[in-house]
Amino acid sequence: MNKNYFSSGRVYIFSIFLLLFVLFFSCKTNPTNQNLDKTELRPSLKSIYPYVQTDQKGVLGKNGMVVTAHPLASQIGLEILKKGGNAFDAAIAVKFALAVAYPRAGNIAGGGFAILRFKNGESTALDFRETAPLSSTTTMYLDEDKKPLSHLSQEGHLSVGVPASVAGMVELFEKQGSKNLSWEELIKPSIKLAQNGIILTENEANKLNDYQEEFRKWNDEKNCVFIYKGNNTSKWTKGDTIIQKQLAETLTRIKNEKRAGFYKGKTAELLLKEINKGKGIITQKDLDDYKPVWRKPISQTISLANSDKKTAYTILSMPPPSSGGIALAQLMQGFTNYINQNRSPLNLKHNSATTLHILTELERRVYADRATYLGDPGFYDVPQKMLLDSSYNMERNSTISLFKKTPSDSIKEGKVNSIESMETTHFSITDKEGNAISLTTTLNGNYGSKVMVSGAGFFLNNEMDDFSIKAGFPNQFGLVGAEANKIEANKRMLSSMTPTIIEKVNPKTGKNELFMVLGTPGGSTIITTVFQVILNVTVFEMDIQDAINAKRVHHQWLPDEVYYENLDDAVITKLKKLGHKLKKVGQLGKTEAILVLPNGDFVGAADYLRGDDTALGY
Repeated sequence: MNKNYFSSGRVYIFSIFLLLFVLFFSCKTNPTNQNLDKTELRPSLKSIYPYVQTDQKGVLGKNGMVVTAHPLASQIGLEILKKGGNAFDAAIAVKFALAVAYPRAGNIAGGGFAILRFKNGESTALDFRETAPLSSTTTMYLDEDKKPLSHLSQEGHLSVGVPASVAGMVELFEKQGSKNLSWEELIKPSIKLAQNGIILTENEANKLNDYQEEFRKWNDEKNCVFIYKGNNTSKWTKGDTIIQKQLAETLTRIKNEKRAGFYKGKTAELLLKEINKGKGIITQKDLDDYKPVWRKPISQTISLANSDKKTAYTILSMPPPSSGGIALAQLMQGFTNYINQNRSPLNLKHNSATTLHILTELERRVYADRATYLGDPGFYDVPQKMLLDSSYNMERNSTISLFKKTPSDSIKEGKVNSIESMETTHFSITDKEGNAISLTTTLNGNYGSKVMVSGAGFFLNNEMDDFSIKAGFPNQFGLVGAEANKIEANKRMLSSMTPTIIEKVNPKTGKNELFMVLGTPGGSTIITTVFQVILNVTVFEMDIQDAINAKRVHHQWLPDEVYYENLDDAVITKLKKLGHKLKKVGQLGKTEAILVLPNGDFVGAADYLRGDDTALGY
């Protein structure tokens, strides 16, 4: 055979292959999705975890779906489902996996909230929020002149609330676990992760690099595995492996003794020794007394209009001490009332100046109510009935003008009769039986108090900053508070966490069917992020992945600014003419969602444009 002919043939074949390759991937890219910022989906992350999401329109699954902030946690949760565990078993395994693989927010010494929906359609809410230690006082973060000492509530040993995560997961297992898998089987994967080491993604390496100064301030280099070893010019890089032996030992004690493996024995001794070293105030009695609480979800049925009809949805979200459920319900009511009474939703385009103006006007009123009326219902009589009353919210929003913004300093709380940040994490899980869980958990700030328990390998939270350390004084996320959220012993601090499950009302049967599971981190921006994703799906008729990828905005009453990710110049100009002050930010939230298709299949959608978030289904 002629060698030149063979070579030219190979070139011809290669050219045809290359053309087909280009055409294939051109077809795979969705030309109508204007929100995708990357033509190739996360090549850097795929080089470490090749099983991560590769479909830009979401991941399809028939028997179960797990969507988390880290590929390893999603993989572990999926394996639990495949072994016969239910959604709640998988949630426990994911929760502990995130404590290893996602230490900035995953935790065993933080807390959180979860909304559970069972296969029979019933639902409940699990509150495993931290509490103020018994020695807490209203003035503990004020100096002798009553001026706030915010650094004491944001870093170090005095900022720590009583840890709640382990107690919450034990409670979830004992009340709702399938019992197909043992407690030990749910914890073992995380122990293995800690022992064998986690491979850092680029995002996590960068985040660890950002906090080296704080780590060194509060920890000995020998104690904290996340501190650079060697000279201070070293940096973590993508692909580095971090082994967490001390955390593996702590997780082993939890595996063997459940709650007692954390709140008593060696782990408790190490925790209290660390607290006392830094003049914190948590005691053994605080640990002994902590209990999770089962609560009734906030439930609101809303009729939302899309292109040609109204569809009824029931929104299930977290009650106080989270502000999320009430605030979300108020926002949904406000939007629904506005479009029903003032204009057709066909005239409201996604992220148009008019739409964003309406959203931010609703948000500034809701956050004013949040600052005044919401707190721990065990200590404060939250006016929940009035805040959810349709007449109240209609009157509250009646002053919205289409032609100018309302200055926040002219808005007070409503008359009632009698930016957490990316430092939180969320995951959504469904199983083949139809159970679903939406769970949000946090240490509060990135790596919490920045204090790692010496000998135990885990960070402590800084949740005390979520209280109002002084009325009207903003916390680390710019949120102000009042009497309802003042510091009191054994009280649960107010939160913005908004784990949410949405049911769609079947027009033929009238029954509520599982439709969507979602939530996000983002501190004060959590509520508005969940709100916008819901509208994107139900009103603007986006696919669930497009709804998550879409650019977002946020307003929280004070400061009087509209935060935005990215908007068209024309939209920015119009909003400024309406009087809005705009501030561009890197990102708002990182949503993890699952949508249930009419045939019962699941579509998992992770916020892959904003992080390492991963959906896995089977």
